[in-house]
Amino acid sequence: MRALVTGVAGFIGSHLTESLLGDGWEVIGVDCFNDNYGRATKLHNLARAREWDAFDFVPIDLSRGGLDDLVDVADVVFHLAAEPGVRDSWNQRFQLYVTNNIIATQHLLDACRRRPDVQLVYSSSSSVYGQAEAFPTSERALPRPFSPYGVTKLSAEQLCTLYAGNFGLRTVSLRFFSVYGPRQRPDMAFSRFCSAAIAGEQINVFGDGLQTRDFTFVADIVAGLRLAGSVRPEPGSVYNIGGGSQASVRDALEIIQSHLGTPLNVSYGDPEKGDVRNTSADISLARAELGFAPAVTLADGLMAQLSAALATAQLA
Repeated sequence: MRALVTGVAGFIGSHLTESLLGDGWEVIGVDCFNDNYGRATKLHNLARAREWDAFDFVPIDLSRGGLDDLVDVADVVFHLAAEPGVRDSWNQRFQLYVTNNIIATQHLLDACRRRPDVQLVYSSSSSVYGQAEAFPTSERALPRPFSPYGVTKLSAEQLCTLYAGNFGLRTVSLRFFSVYGPRQRPDMAFSRFCSAAIAGEQINVFGDGLQTRDFTFVADIVAGLRLAGSVRPEPGSVYNIGGGSQASVRDALEIIQSHLGTPLNVSYGDPEKGDVRNTSADISLARAELGFAPAVTLADGLMAQLSAALATAQLA
C-alpha cells in the first residue's frame, strides 16, 4: 500500500508517517514548510521517517496545483496540510488560511477526480462547532465556527462532502479534538506549559484555566486516521475523533506539576479571541463505524509529552 501524506513535516503528519512506514507502507510525504513555526523543527520531525527507504519527500505547495502525479500513485491520501491555529487566523494572516486550508484542499480534490478509487481522509477540527450547545457534541450538531480558522476548516470539510456528492470521491473528514503529545507545535498550550515548567519560568494561561477540552493524544489521532483510511464508509462521511479525556486546563497543569514534582508558577489572563469555553466529543459514530477507541489517558499522554520535552531540553 502507498499513502500520500500532506503536511508530512508537521506534528500529526510525522507521527502518522512513522506509523505507516513501520507497518510496511510506502509513503510519499509533501510539505511546503509554511512559516507558522521553524523549518528546523519541522525537518527534525522528519528525521525518523527519512531512515526508511520506503519514504519519499516532495517539497511542494498544494495551493499551486499540479498534483495529479502525486495522487496517481497513491492508494490513500491523508490530507493533514493546513495553516493551523485559532489565534493567528485574524487580520492579515487570514489570506494564508484561505490559501492553505481551502484552495489547497480544492486542488487536491480536483486531482483525486482522476482516481475515484482512492480514499481521501481530511483532517478537520472541533473548531467547526464553535460554542457548542450540547456536550458531548455529536456530528449532528450545527457547525458554528467561532474563529476564522474554524471557518476555513469547515469550508474545506464541506468541499470534501460536495466532491463526494457530485463526483463520487471517497472522502472522509475527521474532526480532531485538542491534539497533544510529543512534537506538538511550539505555540500550542501543552507545549508552552511543558517548556516553561521545565525551565522554571512563568506559565501564561489564556483565560481562567477552568475552560475544558476533550484532549486527544496524538497516537489516538493516528489510529483514527488509519482506520478511516482502511474502512470504506459512505463517501462524504464525517466523524469526531476525541480522546475521552475531557478536563480543564487547570487539571492538566496539576498533572504536569505532579509529574515534575515541583510547584508551577502560573499566571492567568484574558481569553484569546476565537477560543471557546468547552469542547467534548461524542465519538459513538466513529466507534461504531470505524472501530475507533482511544487508548491513552491524559495523565499518560502528558507524561509522554513532558518526557519528550525534558529530553529536548537536556540536548539543548
